[in-house]
Amino acid sequence: MPESYGAALPGPRTRLDADDIRTAYSRYAGSYDGWFGLVSHRARRRAVDTVNQFPGNQVLEVGVGTGLALPLYTEQKRITGIDLSRPMLARARARAAALGLRHVEDLLEMDAQATSFADGSFDIAVAMFVASVVPDPHALVRELRRVVRPGGKILIVNHFAQERGPVWWTERAMAPASRLLGWHPDIRLAHVFTPADLGSAKITGMPPFSLFRLVELPN
Repeated sequence: MPESYGAALPGPRTRLDADDIRTAYSRYAGSYDGWFGLVSHRARRRAVDTVNQFPGNQVLEVGVGTGLALPLYTEQKRITGIDLSRPMLARARARAAALGLRHVEDLLEMDAQATSFADGSFDIAVAMFVASVVPDPHALVRELRRVVRPGGKILIVNHFAQERGPVWWTERAMAPASRLLGWHPDIRLAHVFTPADLGSAKITGMPPFSLFRLVELPN
């Protein structure tokens, strides 16, 4: 049975916790824009373009990081960004201030799996390159469904592991280093989404070379 319609999987081989994530991204904060920002730029822009086309202005960006996506939203969108890493958030706040991004309403240190927002607070939630980082990806999706209003949209952009072939073997071999890396190289669609989620999802390969995939979920 194809992965996208099989049973939900409990999680990748190596589990991360919040301290693993904080440690890794404190280490990455100073260099993140130069290496990962370059690799992920086109996928990030495509994801934000999709957000900008959706109705509704209240947007939650989960894993806002250093704020690379913040200048890409239209002025009509009102952005709240959250992240678990203080050094990354400091850079996001500096970016928003330097560029005068008045559509950015708040940048908060918060756990994406258990936010403090009221139910239905947002029209759209977008999580870019976060699903392979959080300790419990299923909890992430449940939380996004809670904070997005009925009829809203949820977008998740991430690298998802292949099901076979040499790339799959490489991803599997890297899995034990997840705590050092701060992300799961071996995360698969079924680690994040239930069969019901995937049955209603639109999944699009993203550049470069479909390294990332954009998953759009109606709420």
